[in-house]
Amino acid sequence: MGKGGEDYGKREIVSPKPSDRDVFPAWSKQISECEEHYKVKKGSGLRSIDVEGRRKIHGYNELEKHEGQSIWSLVVEQFKDTLVRILLVAAVVSFVLALYDGEEGGEMEITAFVEPLVIFLILIVNAIVGVWQESNAEKALEALKEIQSEHATVIRNGEKLPNLPAKELVPGDIVELRVGDKVPADMRVLDLISSTLRVEQGSLTGESEAVNKSNKAVQEDADIQGKRCMVFAGTTVVNGNCICLVTQTGMETEIGKVHEQIHEASQSEEDTPLKKKLNEFGEALTMIIGVICAVVWLINVKYFLTWEYVDGWPMNFKFSFEKCTYYFEIAVALAVAAIPEGLPAVITTCLALGTREMAKKNALVRKLPSVETLGCTTVICSDKTGTLTTNQMAVAKLVAMGSSVDRLRTFKVDGTTYNPSDGRIHDWPMGRMDANLQMIAKIAAVCNDAEVAHSENKYVANGMPTEAALKVLVEKMGLPEGSNYESTSRSVLLRCCQLWNEYEHRIATLEFDRDRKSMGVIVNSKSGKKSLLVKGAVENVLERSTKIQLLDGSVLPLDQNIKELIVDSLREMSTGALRCLGFAYKVDLREFETYDGNEDHHAHALLLNPSNYSSIESDLIFVGLVGLRDPPREEVFDAIKDCRAAGIRVMVITGDNKNTAEAICREIGVFGPNEDISSTSITGKEFMELRDQKAHLQQNGGLLFSRAEPRHKQEIVRLLKEEGEVVAMTGDGVNDAPALKLADIGIAMGIAGTEVAKEASDMVLADDNFSTIVAAVGEGRSIYNNMKAFIRYMISSNMGEVASIFLTAALGIPEGLIPVQLLWVNLVTDGPPATALGFNPPDADIMKKPPRRSDDSLINAWILFRYLVIGLYVGIATVGVFIIWYTHGSFLGIDLSGDGHTLVTYSQLSNWGQCSTWNNFTASPFTAGSREITFESPCDYFHGGKVKAMTLSLSVLVSIEMFNSLNALSEDGSLLTMPPWVNPWLLLAMSVSFGLHFLILYVPFLAGVFGIVPLSFNEWLLVLVVAFPVILIDEILKFVGRHTNGSQATSRRRKPKSE
Repeated sequence: MGKGGEDYGKREIVSPKPSDRDVFPAWSKQISECEEHYKVKKGSGLRSIDVEGRRKIHGYNELEKHEGQSIWSLVVEQFKDTLVRILLVAAVVSFVLALYDGEEGGEMEITAFVEPLVIFLILIVNAIVGVWQESNAEKALEALKEIQSEHATVIRNGEKLPNLPAKELVPGDIVELRVGDKVPADMRVLDLISSTLRVEQGSLTGESEAVNKSNKAVQEDADIQGKRCMVFAGTTVVNGNCICLVTQTGMETEIGKVHEQIHEASQSEEDTPLKKKLNEFGEALTMIIGVICAVVWLINVKYFLTWEYVDGWPMNFKFSFEKCTYYFEIAVALAVAAIPEGLPAVITTCLALGTREMAKKNALVRKLPSVETLGCTTVICSDKTGTLTTNQMAVAKLVAMGSSVDRLRTFKVDGTTYNPSDGRIHDWPMGRMDANLQMIAKIAAVCNDAEVAHSENKYVANGMPTEAALKVLVEKMGLPEGSNYESTSRSVLLRCCQLWNEYEHRIATLEFDRDRKSMGVIVNSKSGKKSLLVKGAVENVLERSTKIQLLDGSVLPLDQNIKELIVDSLREMSTGALRCLGFAYKVDLREFETYDGNEDHHAHALLLNPSNYSSIESDLIFVGLVGLRDPPREEVFDAIKDCRAAGIRVMVITGDNKNTAEAICREIGVFGPNEDISSTSITGKEFMELRDQKAHLQQNGGLLFSRAEPRHKQEIVRLLKEEGEVVAMTGDGVNDAPALKLADIGIAMGIAGTEVAKEASDMVLADDNFSTIVAAVGEGRSIYNNMKAFIRYMISSNMGEVASIFLTAALGIPEGLIPVQLLWVNLVTDGPPATALGFNPPDADIMKKPPRRSDDSLINAWILFRYLVIGLYVGIATVGVFIIWYTHGSFLGIDLSGDGHTLVTYSQLSNWGQCSTWNNFTASPFTAGSREITFESPCDYFHGGKVKAMTLSLSVLVSIEMFNSLNALSEDGSLLTMPPWVNPWLLLAMSVSFGLHFLILYVPFLAGVFGIVPLSFNEWLLVLVVAFPVILIDEILKFVGRHTNGSQATSRRRKPKSE
C-alpha cells in the first residue's frame, strides 16, 4: 500500500475502526525492523495467544459483506419517478371512481375497472424490472471474494500448518508461498527459497507481465508497482518459493481497498442522461397537468355549483355531486391523456433491440440504459494492455551479426498474436538460413520452457509470454536447407521448435535469477557435443561474452567497437519501448564434457548451487538479440481516428511503465509521431500532485496516465464527470473495477477480463477490442436518435389527446374520449409505431458529428412549438368530428345521414346539460353496424347516444397518430426525401395498429368494453379526410424549421463546452 493510498481504503469490523491507526510501511523497512514491529520471528511464527489478541483488533482476513438495500426499500425506490407517481395517483383515483360507478352495474362497471387495473399492472411490471436490476448491482463485490485464497501454509508455535483457512490469518503471521499459490493477504517478502520469485499481479496493478520480487526494502513513497518486496492478496505466484510476513489482512489489503471503492462507487451511481431528461419532462408534465386540470374545473364549475344573488350577495348554493364526479373523471382522463403510459415499455423494447445489434458487433450489454448513454459518450478512458494492445507478446525486431565485425543485420518481424502464421519476417533469406541465424533459432527454441496451444479459435501461451513469443519467432524463421520436416506430424503447431529440441537434447537447466538476469540450458546434440545456450538481458549477456559469431559461423573476439554497435542497437530498440533479449552460447564445457544429467556425476553439484551459474555462463559467444513487445491491435489506429472525427477524446490510463505506454500511444494515433507530449503524458502519482487537475484533463487531444493505481483511475473519472463529460471506462483487472463502477459506461474485457471487472461493468467486449467500443458508440448514437424520434412522437400524440379533452371541456360538449379509450391508444395503438421508429436507419454521417451534450434538451423550443401546433390540430380534429356528426348530415360531400341519427344545433350540443328544460326535443334511434341505438329519454342522446360520435373521435385520433408516426421518421427531413418505405417496420407497425383498432371496433365484446360501435364506409372516409392534413401541416413546419433553424442548430452543436 503506497503512502498516497493510506486513506482511500476504510475498514469496518466488530472492533473499533483501524483506519485511524498509522500504517507501518513494511516495504521500506529492513527485515529485522519488520520482525520487531510485528513481534514475531520468521523461524517460529506467532504464538496462539498472540493470534487471538490480534484477531480481536483486526478481525478475520476476509472482505466485508455490505448489507444491500431491502426488497421493500428497492420497491419504494421505483415509485420515486415523477411519471410513475402521476400514474399511481391517476390509477388510485380511477379505482375509486370505478367503485362509485360500479354501484350502478351494467357494462360501465367493466369499462371503469379496466383502466385502473391496466395502470396498476404497468406499475407492477416496472417495479419488478427495477428491483431486479438494482439487486444485481452488488455482484461485483461477490465476484471479488471469489479471487481470494482459501488456504495458506503458515508457521505458528514453531510448527508448519499446511492448510490453515486463509481467513484466520492475522498481521504478523509467517506464510510460505509456492508456485501456483494464490497470495492470501498483503505480505512482506522475508526470504526467497528459490533463486527467483515471480508474481502475476497485472489484474491488480495493470502491469503487462509477471513481476520479479525480492526481499530488499524500497523507498517509502514507492507506488504499488514499485513495492518489489511486497506480494498482494489475490495475486498468483508463477515462479519460485518464498517466506513472507503478513502485514495487512481483510479490508486493509489492496484488494480490500478495491472492494471498498466498488461499494462507494455503486452508492454514487447516477441516472443516465435520458433518465434525467425524462424526469425533467415528468416534473414539467406534473405542472402542466395541474394547471390544465385547474382550468378545466374553473371552466365547468358552473355545471355542478350554482347560486343565486340576493341583495348583491351569492346565496342558495346548489351542489351536484354527480356532475362534480363527472368533471373529476374528465380531469382523470386528462391525466391519462397527458402521460405517455406506453413510453417505459417502448424504451425498454428499443434498448433491448439495440443490445441485439451491439451483440452482433461483439459488445455485450449488461445494463439496458447504458445503450443510450453510449450515444453521448464524450471521453473514452481506455486501459492499454489487452484493449489497445493484444496482450500477447510478439517479436517486432531481430538483430543478427553481419558478415564482418562492423556490420549488424536488422529484420523487421510482423505479427501481433501467438499464431505462427500471423505475419512474416521482412528481407528473410528463405531456405538459406546462415549459421548465425540458425544459432539464434536454436537458442530461442531450446532455451525455452513455454508452449503455444490452439484453443477455442485462438492461440494461447502456456508459460512466460516472452518465451512463447520466441517460439513463434522460430516458426517464422523456419529451418535451414536439408532439414527433415517429415519426422514431425503436420498437426504439431510448433514443428520447427520440436525439430530443434530433437537435435539438441536438454540435460540441465540454469534457472533465471534476478542477479544474473539470464537463463541457460546445457544440451547434448545428436553429434554428441555438449553446449550451453543462454538468453537474457542484453547488457548482462553481453557483459559475460568474450566473442561473437558472424554470419558464416566464424567466431571472432568481441572488441569495444562491436560492443558499442550492439549497445547502440539495444538503445534504439529500448527507446521504441521494445523489451530486449540477447542470445549467446558456449561450447567449451570442460566440467560438463561427460555430464548426462546423472546426479552422481561430479558436475551435478555445481548445478545445485545457483551462485555457480554466473561462472558457468562466462566466456560466452554472443550471436544476436530480439526486441519484443505487446503489440497494438491492427484496427485500433482507425478506431482512434474515428473517435477524433466523432468528437470523442481518448485517454489512456495504464499501470504499465511510461516509455512503453508512450510508444504504443504514438503508434496507435493517440499522440502524433513527433508531438511534444511532455504535458500530456504523466504518471498517476504526478497527476495526483497537480494543483489544477481539471485544467490538465481539459487539454485538447489525447492524454496518457502511466503507472496508474486504482484510486488514480477513480479520481480521473470523478473529475471528468464533474466537468459534465460522459465517461466510458475500459478495464479488465480487479484494479479497474471501482472506476468501471463509477464511470457512466463501464466496459470490461470478455476474454482477459476478471469476473470482478465484468460484474462491475455495464458492457462486456466479447473480443477485448477497442474498435468494438467505437462501433458500439455509433450504434448508441443511432439508437438515441431513434428513441428521440419515438419519444417526440408519443409526446406529440399525448399533447393532441390533452388538447382534445381541454377543448371538450372548454366548449361544454359531451365527453368525446373516455379514459379507457385513451389508455388503449397510449399503450396498444401507439406502441407498435413507436417501437418501429427504433428501426430507423442511422444517418450516414452519425460518427462525423460531435457527441450531444448530456444536458441537451430532448425537446427544444422549436420542436415544442411544432408539437403544440400538431397537438392543437389533433384536438380540433377529434372534437371537430364529434361536433360534425351531431350537427351535419354531410361534410365535404360525404353523406353522414345513412344511419338515421338526429341532427342538433351547435348551441344545443354545447348546452346539452340543459336538455331536460328543452320543449319538444326528440331523438330518433339510429343504426351502428347491425345494432340499433335507442333511448329511454331524448336526453340520453347526449349520453348513450354519443357512442357513434365517440367512435369517430377515437378513430380520428388513431388515424392521426398513425400519420404522425410518418412525420417522426425524420426530425426535419421531408417525407419526399425520406419516404415511409425507408423503414418497412413502421409500415408493418401501422398495419398492426390499425388491425388492433379494427379488432375493438368489430368484435362486439371488445366494442362493449371500450364503449364504441362499428363505422360505415362513409364514416371511415370522413375519418381519413379529417386525419390526413396532419402530414401537410408538419411538412410545412419542417420546411420552416429547415430554413430558419438549420444554421442556428449547427452553430449550437459546434459551440465549445466552456461556453
